[in-house]
Amino acid sequence: MNCVSKKPVSWVVYCSAPVDNAALISALLQGPQTGVALAAQFGITRAAVWKRIQHLRNRGLQIALLANRAYALVKPTPLMSAQDIRNSLNAQTTAQLRALQVEFDVPSTQALAMAAPTPDTGMAVWVAETQSQGQGRRGKQWCSPPLANIYCSINRRFPISVAAMNGFSLACAVILVRSLRAQGIEGLSLKWPNDIWLEGKKCAGLLIQLRGESGGPCDATVGFGLNVSLSLEAGSAIDQAWTAIDRHYPGPWDRNRILAEALNAFQAGFEEFEREGLAAFLQDWQASDGLFGQMLVLEDGQRRIEGLSHGIDHDGALLLETAQGVQRFHSGELSVKLNHG
Repeated sequence: MNCVSKKPVSWVVYCSAPVDNAALISALLQGPQTGVALAAQFGITRAAVWKRIQHLRNRGLQIALLANRAYALVKPTPLMSAQDIRNSLNAQTTAQLRALQVEFDVPSTQALAMAAPTPDTGMAVWVAETQSQGQGRRGKQWCSPPLANIYCSINRRFPISVAAMNGFSLACAVILVRSLRAQGIEGLSLKWPNDIWLEGKKCAGLLIQLRGESGGPCDATVGFGLNVSLSLEAGSAIDQAWTAIDRHYPGPWDRNRILAEALNAFQAGFEEFEREGLAAFLQDWQASDGLFGQMLVLEDGQRRIEGLSHGIDHDGALLLETAQGVQRFHSGELSVKLNHG
């Protein structure tokens, strides 16, 4: 997933005013508001309004101060809404949706999903407007400001063994790419094992966690983050090249609709994987492989391995031509980067 450094982020809460962040953002979504008007609306002081505005800015939300001393959202977009998401789901996904929980601010949707029971059938979904401890691969933290991106985790039970889930993370990346392309977004490619690039820069990432016995069933938690309108300022600490959808396809983008279409794709894709495994997704992966033919550097703890990418094999392992010949690598805790010499 789109990550910053491993060091935990401590958000400073500036005030204990009786107005929460969601309510303040909802007020600003109605149009520019002066500090005087906001103070009157929420029954607090102008100083408390200013402190709350600063808190939201520190969380990555772009709020401008206009010439008339009014506060205005730089990129106003509807808040994530369970009802709006449901309204865009197709009949098949609606029938399979066992739970949809949309929260304004949580530590991590992945943590919520992992702590909850997985439904026997269908899927349960957690969505957040913002996260304070969003989880990425290899212990990193996902950049999660409000009104910018999509943060979602899905629980789904597969009636197959953990071993039969081989390549599932790659299949999930293909599913998300299929959904985005269906919504008119081109220039997408895949970075093994499950990152999504837009015009060669990271736009989305997935974190897959599996739990189950050797004979099955297997419970999967699929977490993903998708940059929709992440600002340069909010993403300044990200430790790799990144981008967002609206930098290539100016909006406005309805994040609720984007997520609903992704959930439709995941529902169908999960059934496809359950029937056919990774084989059903290999052709799409290979057609979108952003690393094929590239010189790569793999790092695993103290090991550093350099070689030429030959794509993936039938079970999703990365094929790398090294001085010792072509070697196979599974994801695990590997870090994969382009080798620019």
